Amino acid sequence: MQTTESAISDKDRAYRRRLAEAGLHQLIVALPDEQVAFLDELKERHGLRNRSQVLMQLIEQGREVTQQ
Repeated sequence: MQTTESAISDKDRAYRRRLAEAGLHQLIVALPDEQVAFLDELKERHGLRNRSQVLMQLIEQGREVTQQ
């Protein structure tokens, strides 16, 4: 019988494997509450589903600015 802890890590590994197969990677970031609130505000304002979409949008905007 599998312990709860190993079942969770198996589930996490499977999730990360599915992400990688889709060309995506999980990134864990520590941010102050103020920055998280800002991301949440942008998420709501732009009708995005999650903070990842906000970060991708901000990164793309930053890339455009630096490539000019």
